Amino acid sequence: MDKLLCSFIYLDAQLLKKKELIYCDFHLYSNQTNKIVCLIKSTFRYPQNEHRLTISFPFQLVQMATLHLPNLLPNPTSFKSPPFPIRRHSRKSNSVRCGEATQVSTSSSETNRVTVRNGNDSLDVCRVLNGMWQTSGAWGRIDRDDAVEAMLRYADAGLSTFDMADHYGPAEDLYGIFINRVRQERPPELLEKVRGLTKWVPPPVKMTRSFVRDSINVSRKRMDVASLDMLQFHWWDYANSGYLDALKHLTDLKEEGKIKTVALTNFDTERLQIILENEIPVVSNQVQHSVVDMRPQQQMADLCELTGVKLITYGTVMGGLLSEKFLDTNLSIPFAGPPLNTPSLQKYKRMVDAWGGWSLFQTLLQTLERIASKHGVTIPNVAVKYILDQRGVAGSMIGVRLGLSEHIQDSNAVFSLALDEDDISSIEEVTKKGKNLLRVIGDCGDEYRR
Repeated sequence: MDKLLCSFIYLDAQLLKKKELIYCDFHLYSNQTNKIVCLIKSTFRYPQNEHRLTISFPFQLVQMATLHLPNLLPNPTSFKSPPFPIRRHSRKSNSVRCGEATQVSTSSSETNRVTVRNGNDSLDVCRVLNGMWQTSGAWGRIDRDDAVEAMLRYADAGLSTFDMADHYGPAEDLYGIFINRVRQERPPELLEKVRGLTKWVPPPVKMTRSFVRDSINVSRKRMDVASLDMLQFHWWDYANSGYLDALKHLTDLKEEGKIKTVALTNFDTERLQIILENEIPVVSNQVQHSVVDMRPQQQMADLCELTGVKLITYGTVMGGLLSEKFLDTNLSIPFAGPPLNTPSLQKYKRMVDAWGGWSLFQTLLQTLERIASKHGVTIPNVAVKYILDQRGVAGSMIGVRLGLSEHIQDSNAVFSLALDEDDISSIEEVTKKGKNLLRVIGDCGDEYRR
């Protein structure tokens, strides 16, 4: 008797580009001879609220099978719709243990780390990442020695993944000093767990092989590594298809050993699909994602579940707005509340305004505070854990003000926190009152291209 292994959906790539998408319902079976067979059960017009996407089988097999599906399609039906259907999902099975249905795998004894992968490329990272945007200078002067000492303390505490960019001031240089200190002063076991993720944000020029190679070599030199753990690529203008040239050159550099994994930052769902169709082995896409900004769950997460690409999120505590510091404050009265005196606070305050305003945000903070008190944690803990439990999310960023302030103990508290159904329902009761930011702003990363 045939055994059902997997049900999934095939998306037609060409119609995706035209905003006319084809969804076909497929089922993988194992027959008595242990061969994998794919049966087309139906083709259908996919309504927005239908719930069909399920993946419960190793992605490599599904990927292999889908290579042959376009030749089997019997004139599937096209329709005008947002790129991916909205799918509601049981929260009970959507926890750190998401490895069995995705390409994130975690150790039962070390749930604070996760492995992202695409084919033979993989990298394990801490699920709470140290974001180094705040070293760029706009948050205050950073003392080099104090910053490196702080990085060592974070790594010693298990928070050993650092996220930076080529334009984050001295961030890559600080990492280079830090990693040398780890090599000289820490045991090999810690060095093996330290990860440096950087971003490349090139100008809109022709993406030649030499330009891409020279740019990546700058980061390798600054970070003092032979091979970048992860290179996350950003592109400003989708009308310029040079991003595909850049990514192909980055893939070549990966094959040469100069990069371990290729990833994206702030790409939307449509372009992610195109990139994957061009056989670029990206492992993750870094996007803005918080309890206020749930855009990645509306379209991006469906594609991530289908392909195995994971999400690394930033803005998860909204620059500090999602904290006790801003609880019960009224920013409409001058000097009545904490000042919005950093780029991140100003940025995410605009996001709050677009979502529902300060009054609704206060209701959200009060809800998060009740949940935090119930579990003996903080508002940021609840905010981060809520996003870590979302579909497709491998890790979430928390900004670090190296040498100025620390939240090591608070960040580590996220790993022991388990939100229950009542917690989730309480949060969603508030968030559903806010505006759908996908309609207000657009898909992931569109805020940078408006």
